[in-house]
Amino acid sequence: MNEIPEKLTETAAGIIEENISGFRPASLAEFIGQGDLKNKLGIYIQAARKRGEPLDHCLFYGPPGLGKTTLAGIIANEMRGQFRVTSGPALERAGDLAAILSNLQPNDVLFIDEIHRLSPAVEEVLYPGMEDFFLDIIVGKGPLARNIRLQLPPFTLVGATTRLGLLTSPLRARFGIVEQLELYAPEDVSTIIVRGARLLSIDISSEAAMVIAKSARGTPRVALRLLRRVRDVAEVRCESSIDVNLARTALNMLGVDSVGMDERDRRYLYAVIDLFGGGPVGLSTLSAALNEEAQTIEDIYEPFLIQKGFIERTPRGRKATRNGYGCLDIEYPVEMATDQRTFLLEEDEAADPEF
Repeated sequence: MNEIPEKLTETAAGIIEENISGFRPASLAEFIGQGDLKNKLGIYIQAARKRGEPLDHCLFYGPPGLGKTTLAGIIANEMRGQFRVTSGPALERAGDLAAILSNLQPNDVLFIDEIHRLSPAVEEVLYPGMEDFFLDIIVGKGPLARNIRLQLPPFTLVGATTRLGLLTSPLRARFGIVEQLELYAPEDVSTIIVRGARLLSIDISSEAAMVIAKSARGTPRVALRLLRRVRDVAEVRCESSIDVNLARTALNMLGVDSVGMDERDRRYLYAVIDLFGGGPVGLSTLSAALNEEAQTIEDIYEPFLIQKGFIERTPRGRKATRNGYGCLDIEYPVEMATDQRTFLLEEDEAADPEF
């Protein structure tokens, strides 16, 4: 078999290291949150094992940090296969993917993160592998070129993406299981934090765990990152456990408030409100004012602020809402409310010619 280039699987080392530390659960029973998805996956996995077949190919999408990689690892464990990890940007040529596919064993799980960034040439190699477990390789060039078809062992491809709309339709249609991961409830995040504290060998009260959970944006990855920083504060202060006061002190030091807003979020809101009178303001103008790429603003800043109802996207640009003003303790201007009513009236008139 061909040897897999190191750069294509280097991300696996990070996954293995985190599994050793115990933060990633190894089974569906240990996985916290995403109840509906867990129940469905449990049925799919049990049915596939009864039939002696690999699990159908899975596509998980949603914001980063919700457990897409963890679920892929759990599928590998439940199906008694090896967990192979790579990412879309790492697969630059068709031969890169062919090297990985030709080294798979029965029931292995191939996880491709950022699968929406696969090149068209790589996707073409992937299609027959997903559908018929064949690998088509072209040997030679010009008139002497010939196609060799290699049989692949039955495997499961798990793709992860934060931008489902960027996947091509032919690729998306080849996944038998397509599921969205939702943001976690504070209670689930709190349970994850308590488990993480136990693995870090530090005690934490349930109240302190909930304080951290409410500041974690409904994202386990953020919650565990905050927990590690709170633990740092506890160790420096020679505290054997984390209580509510310590958790709040540490979060204040990190600039994270009770709803999860950090300095970047507040900087964005202050720019919209102070520099541009609450909006509407265009994305390119905001990008220049914040000295950030427009893509970064759309992918990093805005999703959380929109979910919390602090900003809104309108045809005229971004606007701060009444809640956005309130979270910064700034009075909502009366003229903003008047403008909003006028704008809604104009929209109704445009939608209904007989208005």
